[in-house]
Amino acid sequence: MTPTMNVSRRTLLRGGLAVAAGGLVAACSGRPGGNGIVVPAPTALTPRPGQSVVAKTLTARPTTLDLGGPTVATWAYDDIVPGPLVRATAGDLVRITLENQLPDETSVHWHGIALPNAADGVPGLTQKATTSGQRFTYEFVAPDPGTYFYHPHVGVQLDRGLYAPLIVDDPHEPGAYDAEWIVVLDDWIDGTGTTPDEVLAELIASGRSSGGMMHDMGGMGGMGGSSLGDVGDVTYPHFLINGRLGTAPDVLRAEPGQRVRIRVINAAADTVFAVALGDHRITVTHTDGFPVLEQEAGALYIGMGERYDVVVTLADGVFPLVARPIGKEGTALAVVRTGSGPVPTPERAAASRELTGPVLLGSRLRPADSSRLPDKDIGQSVDLALSGRMSTYEWAINGAPYGENEPIAIEPGKRVAVQMTNMTMMTHPVHLHGHTFALSNGLRKDTVLLTPMQRMVVELEADNPGNWAAHCHNIYHAEAGMMAALVYEDQGPLTGGR
Repeated sequence: MTPTMNVSRRTLLRGGLAVAAGGLVAACSGRPGGNGIVVPAPTALTPRPGQSVVAKTLTARPTTLDLGGPTVATWAYDDIVPGPLVRATAGDLVRITLENQLPDETSVHWHGIALPNAADGVPGLTQKATTSGQRFTYEFVAPDPGTYFYHPHVGVQLDRGLYAPLIVDDPHEPGAYDAEWIVVLDDWIDGTGTTPDEVLAELIASGRSSGGMMHDMGGMGGMGGSSLGDVGDVTYPHFLINGRLGTAPDVLRAEPGQRVRIRVINAAADTVFAVALGDHRITVTHTDGFPVLEQEAGALYIGMGERYDVVVTLADGVFPLVARPIGKEGTALAVVRTGSGPVPTPERAAASRELTGPVLLGSRLRPADSSRLPDKDIGQSVDLALSGRMSTYEWAINGAPYGENEPIAIEPGKRVAVQMTNMTMMTHPVHLHGHTFALSNGLRKDTVLLTPMQRMVVELEADNPGNWAAHCHNIYHAEAGMMAALVYEDQGPLTGGR
């Protein structure tokens, strides 16, 4: 992207458009955040005898991409979208060096991984942002197996092409499938006549003229058209699967009768999808990396930041793998080909009968016994209340935007009950860094859809000291204040945990 197309955060601040300026600066500047939070210093890791090392250099830079027809100026890792796959086995040492060739500072957050605090990639909490022309090396031991991804944690950079899958394999998993596909969903607007920074500025400007009403309609997105209510604010011209438009889709090939594992990642900034494979039933096996009691479904919801693993036994023919954006016009499409037949159009894919029936909400899944937290008495309770209003497009946690709200202090070694309350008429994907949490039914996740006015109590084990982010994974909501710092009282050594 050329510099003239980028409306930087500094421009927004100078123009008086940024809400909760302290929160934006703390979230994005790379300087230590407010409230006495100190950024940890990274520590180099030495491989243990016999430990494998997964090493890679990622180069973030402006580039031009072909989405399958339209070409767009954007930012990406190594000039591809999704970016390079990082794959490790649980227990491996992962060593990734970010080379920043962007005209802005950036970072890499390893979404869903319970890792040492200094490697978490959140400027103002866990590191200083990597400035243009500089490098930063992230090191951590790959913990729980599962499907994850990585992306920046600076401004609205996630809504460019800066995202990629991260897979941690289980060395003990039998692998009862014939093939595996990684499917990454995205909503796309960068380089189509506007940029994510300009979108944020427009949302803020529109909010300022709305008269200060509570946010109950979602701005540009309209009503969600589902039990999720309203789910997004941005009207997108494109929806992608694996970096391709549905008019020139990615083709996934296999043989009839094969059993395929599909790892589905929602890397979108503002869109919840309903996902289905035409003329098939899917079986959900994992959510956010953790195994569940297998649940058959025709379609499932996947919120921003969520991941689901499903398995399917393939029929003979050509079938649409479709992701319908909830409350928005358009379709993301890939094609599954096991035999002969015409390529389905996006219109045909959107009409798949699997999408007209019940759609599974992931929080209703039940955990496998292996993924349950051990039984333990609650030692501490904290609140995480989500609120928002259209005036100044302001979003908040616990009554104030990030940088103005108080950090949530938790006690190391305790089982912590987190009461999440959604005080808005939107669905928010709530993501917690550095930990997973258990829903009331025991289901383990790190990102969960909180539906309008819903109250949900989750439990986490306070076993990973550090400064952590808890936020809505709608990147526009997070950047406008819907984020809080979760900090440990009397921190001990900063180590990885679950």
